[in-house]
Amino acid sequence: MRHNCAPRDVTAAHRGEGHGARAGPNRTGGSRAGPNRTGAEPDRSRAGSGAMSRPLDDEKLRVQQLRALRRRWLRDQELSPREPVLPPRKLGPVAAFWERFLQPGDAWRQQVHNFYQGGRFVMLRVLLPAWVITYYLKYHVQKLPHGTVVTNPRIFPGDRILETGEIMPPLKDELHKHH
Repeated sequence: MRHNCAPRDVTAAHRGEGHGARAGPNRTGGSRAGPNRTGAEPDRSRAGSGAMSRPLDDEKLRVQQLRALRRRWLRDQELSPREPVLPPRKLGPVAAFWERFLQPGDAWRQQVHNFYQGGRFVMLRVLLPAWVITYYLKYHVQKLPHGTVVTNPRIFPGDRILETGEIMPPLKDELHKHH
């Protein structure tokens, strides 16, 4: 991208033209003769007289110059076919391996792609729906005993534990009553 800076003498203020301008080389018909930077012919009727310019003329000139500068700036923003110039990519050892390993059109790339597609199909079309259906049936449809969520039976002092045959000892009396 080209960076063109505007020359110092493009604006009316730098050329001595403008609302507060004094009569300078442009006003007295001095060193600047011929067309100005924008391509417009200068007003010769006032050039040699040293008279002040009218604000409307200065404003028209300023607008014309700003339009020319904007056009030039927009033209400079267009990228050439060679832009942007990027530095070459520096890959680490792992990234370089995968870059070489999975070249477009390579047999390994096809194998990896087929494996990925198969795994994706199994996950999205088989396992995930099976899990959703199982969850729904287990916790929302099955009525007895309250779905498949089973609580352990209550054990009171003096009850026999079926697995071990032990008898639950009575609760100890609390020495301090804190309630």
